Amino acid sequence: MPVTRSTSRAPKRRRALRGGHLSLVVGLLVVVAGCSGTAGTAAPGSSAAGGASGVTIRLGYFPNITHSPALVAKQKRLFEARLGSATVEYKSFNAGPAAVEAIFADALDITYIGPNPSINAYQKSNGSAVRIVAGSTSGGAALVVRPEIGAAGDLRGKTVASPQLGNTQDVALRTWLQGQGLKTDTSGGGDVSVKPQENADTLTAFKSGDIAGAWVPEPWVTRLVQEGGGKVLVDERTLWPDGKFVTTDILVRKQFLDAHPDQVKAVLEGHLDAIDLIERDPAGAQKAANDEIRAVTQKALPEAVIGAAWKNLTFTADPLAATLQRSADAAKNLGQLKSSDVRDIYDLTLLNAVLQARGKPAVKGLG
Repeated sequence: MPVTRSTSRAPKRRRALRGGHLSLVVGLLVVVAGCSGTAGTAAPGSSAAGGASGVTIRLGYFPNITHSPALVAKQKRLFEARLGSATVEYKSFNAGPAAVEAIFADALDITYIGPNPSINAYQKSNGSAVRIVAGSTSGGAALVVRPEIGAAGDLRGKTVASPQLGNTQDVALRTWLQGQGLKTDTSGGGDVSVKPQENADTLTAFKSGDIAGAWVPEPWVTRLVQEGGGKVLVDERTLWPDGKFVTTDILVRKQFLDAHPDQVKAVLEGHLDAIDLIERDPAGAQKAANDEIRAVTQKALPEAVIGAAWKNLTFTADPLAATLQRSADAAKNLGQLKSSDVRDIYDLTLLNAVLQARGKPAVKGLG
């Protein structure tokens, strides 16, 4: 069971929730910290769709710029502005499987998360426990290698890191190596040894020369280049049509979605408000995101890092469903999933209602 810490100053209102606890084991499950949750009042002109008194939304996110819409919304209190008298309780994670564990334990309602943990959650619950209700982030992942590595073949016999066994970048790395004729296995054997480990440990290992490279998300791509002297061998955007692929989406516990659609819709309003702010004021959004990263990790990203990393990310509510299906197919091909059937993983009804109200085109799932 992951350990979380919350420092909410607002009165905590807990609801007894039904449902069992399904265990998900996909690599190391670690929850690093929790963040404060505060109740808010509706801003003038906001919809305040979630104003049911006494409802608490437990909302998860990672202190990483790939989760910037969540970071910006939290810093600017955009969820609170839309939720009215409902309360937001924020929980911070550093691994997707840990957030999924919290959902399965009825300790989390909504979370920003990567596509592969979302797929695993859906599969482990036989499609019953979760739904993706929106996209959040595209791009921002790459294979960074030491300067002497010029091609895939140069990695033979060497060690390359990924953030976690079975996570989104791990699947991307193993799939790319397989396409280059290089075998891997989950025990670190094969033509190239893949070593799942924390991104901070990867930076240290890369600097010391213990690993030849790593497939990581931002800001670690930029940090490996700027601080570790590495170079980008594969920008993952080059492997996808139009350079777009889902990096982060919004996953909801289905029981909560069914019981509180107005609250979920209000969260999506705040989410789109954050994306609009990011587009309108990227410099201000970077500062807001970095302030939240500092609040959780006690250390902000250097301006040169966040500025360079930001350029590699696209923030969008479109879940880019076809790219999630491709990720599921890749995980199945690697033997990490028994089935790649995720056709009912999306419920975009509320998102499309919000988009329509704003005069924006609807987005598609897999139906």
